[in-house]
Amino acid sequence: MKEGKAKVLTEQELRRTLRIISKKPHAKRNAALLWCSFGLGLRAKELASLRVEHLLGSDDRLLEEINLSSAITKGAKQRFVYLTNSRLIEALEDYLGERQTQEDILFNPQAPLFISQKGGAFTPNTLQQLFHRIFVEAKILGASSHSGRRTFATTLIEKGADIKAVSKLMGHSSISMTAQYVEDNPLRLKRMCREIF
Repeated sequence: MKEGKAKVLTEQELRRTLRIISKKPHAKRNAALLWCSFGLGLRAKELASLRVEHLLGSDDRLLEEINLSSAITKGAKQRFVYLTNSRLIEALEDYLGERQTQEDILFNPQAPLFISQKGGAFTPNTLQQLFHRIFVEAKILGASSHSGRRTFATTLIEKGADIKAVSKLMGHSSISMTAQYVEDNPLRLKRMCREIF
């Protein structure tokens, strides 16, 4: 990991973090937050700006394609993210189900998707602090709210995704910006060299 960049988590570290938060208050919310960060590559500002209505269709089912409007994203660039990961979908369904049960008729599609323990919207800063606390409890040094985003990009590239497609999913204006997010994995580099001919 380069100095100053958020840590890219391994699958084991992500599982450990999820296991630890499952025993804490707001477990379903925090699991959904982690999955949105790691499974969609969302920034803290984008997570804080999401409303329930961004994710639910008119039939109250999760949408497969989420439109992140220019009001939500950095640089005011519209982009789309995709709810296709089964663990991400399950985490969101569990969290939204809990919210609907707790709020009953007060459940409001215009409400923030992620609410703090005080019942209001998170700010990007308070979400960053929450991620910091979660990673400290999981004893993962160097991780931050940006770790999900870096892990998302790195994992897609390691699985063979085209960097141009990853750049589009990340909402970057250039491939060179996306390349800065990807952490080089020595094992992947060795495998690539072995497979030249």
